[in-house]
Amino acid sequence: MKLIAAILLLVALLAFLWGCTEAPEPVSSSTAFYQISESTKQTQPIPKETVPTPVQQQEVQVLQQAEPAVQFSTTVEASGLLVKQGGGMVIDYSNTEKGYVMVCCQEDVQQKIKVQVKGPKTTYTYTLTPLEWTAFPLSDENGAYQIVIYQNVVDTKYAAVLSLSLQVTLEDPFGPFLRSNQYVNFDAAPKAIAKAAALTADIEEPLEKVAAVYDYVVENIHYDKELAASVKSGYLPVLDSVLETGSGICFDYASLMTGMLRSQGIPAKLVVGYAGQIYHAWISVWTESTGWVDGVIFFDSMTWKRMDPTFASSSDSSEEILQYIANESNYTAKYFY
Repeated sequence: MKLIAAILLLVALLAFLWGCTEAPEPVSSSTAFYQISESTKQTQPIPKETVPTPVQQQEVQVLQQAEPAVQFSTTVEASGLLVKQGGGMVIDYSNTEKGYVMVCCQEDVQQKIKVQVKGPKTTYTYTLTPLEWTAFPLSDENGAYQIVIYQNVVDTKYAAVLSLSLQVTLEDPFGPFLRSNQYVNFDAAPKAIAKAAALTADIEEPLEKVAAVYDYVVENIHYDKELAASVKSGYLPVLDSVLETGSGICFDYASLMTGMLRSQGIPAKLVVGYAGQIYHAWISVWTESTGWVDGVIFFDSMTWKRMDPTFASSSDSSEEILQYIANESNYTAKYFY
């Protein structure tokens, strides 16, 4: 009995001493390593009477001085860190690891300007508007690229004005398909971004977000036959205009939906190719649970269909057109933006 009493007395004494120990001053909750959440990077409490080691002192100092964790940004910019220029043209390749380059013609020229992005597998050709910085995606993933700016000389002949060769290693394979570019310019579409945010506000599952945006586009955007008959080469979708007018061609449908999804952090590709014999545009998306879903969308609880918002909308989602959309052999992809 005396032994038990002695043990109980010792336990009580230890508990009293533990309660009297002063807690360390907490590290500010705003401190974190870059892109590492505080929940995964914490320091152990250091009792006041304990002398911290040099390593512990250094760790606390780093945590106190660190900037808050930086969230992923889809905004593109010409940073000016890595630049090549000549002939009135500028190529900013400061952000190739993020999946894009920026190009600008700094002179108000009348001749047409073309930009070619030659990747490891595909060559993409774009029209450049003078006096505007424009983002072009590096859609071929990692590898050797060449950026060439051409200026029209006469008729259909062009002369190379500026070129740049570079090796690209993406920090994120989804980078090119999460950011704005010339064909999916949601940086300049605050209304489209706001609509996407409103549609997905109470949704956690990425595929349900995709379905919500898809359903909205299919039900509210109508095919513009007059625009389709008169559209000229170099046409570019203006996402907020498509949203406001409620009409557009296949390029508009695909660009609007792609931009809305990217604004919500969902990787999406604007795909250009052929639907049968028709030059066409549609989209593909990626989620953690499915990987790349190359051209399909969840329509109901049983069936996956190709994610072609133009055909689904213009046909009022008739059974015949949905069967056509679902048949992958009807589609041939050529370019990914």
